[in-house]
Order: sequence, then C-alpha cells, then structure tokens
Amino acid sequence: MSSAAPVSPRLLVADHVAGGLRVFDPSDGRETAFLPGRHPAEHAGFLALPGGRTAFVDDRAGELVVLDPYGPDRSGPLVTATVPVAVPAEHLAADPAGLRIAVTTGLGRSEEPWSDLLTAVDLGADGGPRAVRVRTRTGEPGVVLMPPPDGAAPGDTWVVLRQREPGALAVYPWAALETAPPSCPPVAPRYGLPLPDDGHGDAYDPVSGLLFAATGQGVHRARRAGDALVPEAPLPWGGEGRGYYLRLDPVRRTLWSTVRVGPGDPGRWPEWTNCAWWYGPDSGRSGRIPLGPGLVFRFAVAARYLAFARIHPDGDELIVLRPDTGRITARVPLPPMSGAPRPGSAPWDGVQRRAVAASPGHDLIAVTRGGQGEVHLIDAAAGALVRTLTVPGPLDEGGLLALTAPGDGAEGDPVGR
Repeated sequence: MSSAAPVSPRLLVADHVAGGLRVFDPSDGRETAFLPGRHPAEHAGFLALPGGRTAFVDDRAGELVVLDPYGPDRSGPLVTATVPVAVPAEHLAADPAGLRIAVTTGLGRSEEPWSDLLTAVDLGADGGPRAVRVRTRTGEPGVVLMPPPDGAAPGDTWVVLRQREPGALAVYPWAALETAPPSCPPVAPRYGLPLPDDGHGDAYDPVSGLLFAATGQGVHRARRAGDALVPEAPLPWGGEGRGYYLRLDPVRRTLWSTVRVGPGDPGRWPEWTNCAWWYGPDSGRSGRIPLGPGLVFRFAVAARYLAFARIHPDGDELIVLRPDTGRITARVPLPPMSGAPRPGSAPWDGVQRRAVAASPGHDLIAVTRGGQGEVHLIDAAAGALVRTLTVPGPLDEGGLLALTAPGDGAEGDPVGR
C-alpha cells in the first residue's frame, strides 16, 4: 500500500446478536477480514483509538478487543490485543493517548441494575495489557477519563463515573484502581458532585477539559481544577424535551445531542418530535435544528456532515445535516425493515433498529437495515445511495457499525459510540 495513495476507509459491521464481525472496503464493497464468534456490546459501542485502532467489548467472552482494521491489508492481524473485562458492558472510554480504558457494567438483558464492577485496562503496561476489576456501585454508569493537568504526574488520570438514582459524578483516581488487590474489592470514589437522578449521555472534550452529562434539567458541565472536580453552570436544552445521547464532534469541536419532545408513553413514539441540539465550547453558543417526528437516537459524525437515522411508520430516512450552515441538505429514503417498531409498543424492545456510522475524515455514511442483513452506503455530499452491502445473517437489532480511516481524528471523541 503506497503511503502517497489515498487510503479508503474501513467499515466494521458487527452482528452483536448472532455473532461475528466483518471488515469491508466501502470503495468497492470488498470484504477484507472476518472475525467469527464475536458479540460486541451494542450499548457500549465501538471506541476510536489513536493510530486508526478500534476497540469494543465482547459481551459473551468478557473481553476488551482491540482491532487494527488495516492489519489484514498488510498481512498483519486484525486483533492486536484482548484483555479480560467485566460484563455486561455499559460504556467504555479512553484517555487521549488511547492506552488507559475504563469499562463499566450495567443492565445487560436484566430489567434492573445488578452489577457494580468497573474494569480499568492499561494497554501500555509492562509485559503487556493489564486489567484490574473493582466494585463501585450498581446502576447504569456512564464513564469518561480525565487526564492529569499539565505538570501533573502522567499516572494521575481520573476515571469519572456518571451515576443514576442517586445521581452523581464520582471520581476514581487511576492509581487507586490499578493498585487494587485481586478479588474485585470495593473502591470508594475519592471525590464527587451531585447530579439529577435521570442522567443519560456523556461526553468529554480533551481540548477544553470539560466533562458533559445530560439530564432532564440540561447538560451539566464540570472541569478538573487541581484535586477538585468543579461544576459549571448547566446548559439548557433551549426548549421542551431533553437529550438522551451526547457526543463530541471532533472536527468542529461541537457538542451534539438529539432532543426528544413528546408524550412519556413509549408506545406513542411516532408522536415524538426531534431536534438536533448543539453547543460550541469555545463560542458558548447553542441551538436546535428540527429533524422530524418518530424515533431518532444515535447519529454519526462525518467530515462535513452529521447523519441521523429517523424511524417512522410513514417511512424511514437518513437525515444529512451540514453543521456549518445548520441546514439539512438531504433526506435519503431508507427501505422498510421487517419487524420495525410499531405504534403502541416501545420502539426498542424486540424490534429491528438501524445503526449509523461515519468517519470524521470522509463524507461517506453507513446505515443498517436491521433484520435484512443490509448496510446502505450513502454519499453525504450528494445525498445519494452509493451501494448496498449484504452480509450473512440478519443483523438483528440493527447490528453495530464503525467507519474508520487513518488520521481521521475520531479519537478526539474518547467515548465509545
């Protein structure tokens, strides 16, 4: 592979229900690698690491798996490291160097929180990757890693959990985790801040050092100041509703969420209206952009666009938004899914969904057709379908996607998506 030649992105397509992960070259639809028997944790998602690497948690094997999607192109391995971790994985996040990773545990297939295990993974440890498990608190914890301030010891990283019921930001110094003895001992947080009980959605901006946590009251902010976690004024949602998902756009360093407005009964999901909410950490400005009714949740960040998959009984579509103008540039119709959510029932229980992915270095969007084993590749600039990939197996529940390219800067968002 010539270093001067443009390098096509790599598309990772995982069937987290049936098992298996495939790597494709989206420029021609060619499959470049296959990893059988892997069941990535859908809620925790894929985590972008420096150097074009990607990580996920295999919920069945109880392992953190680190991939080099271009390894097979160089006659090298796809899997570069595996480390035992506690499951079911709720969230995972990394430090800016991509060497320290934290994995929280949540509900899995249970209806109530039951696991309090947190795993701290050091990929750069002497002698190879090393993992330590400790007990914290049951719940559905989000997680970010806050690196030490300039001049502090490199090992002074903080793992910050976002807890619910009671809500809190709980700080665990990395040193207290990596030196914990065997047998999963309980570890108390060193510091903490109160939060509302309904936290859902986390992000971290490595440039400003701001941590963000979404609640019904707004987006709560905190920064590290010496040995203290200092709160800043929450950001309002700018109207009715709230966001349940936060992510940092590393291209424009903008925080984004999908704000949902409508009845609390999940069976009335077709009546929900949705907006893309944004906030600029440098400018301090924020706003909302209407997306339409139905179910809109996770979204993807491309070089010049954002992509939102919208599900609705009247027809599904991929919404392409141009952040620099705040305008929707395309609404691409998507073929219907057998087993799609129906009015009167919750849109996330036993139904098909759509996963969406993009690379901050390209304008290609990938979106799945859950239950049909299809992945649609869409040129965001043209607002048109490029090709459809068909994979063995149905991709039940929408599967899990990641689109990566060398030097695309995706690790600027250090939380799994």
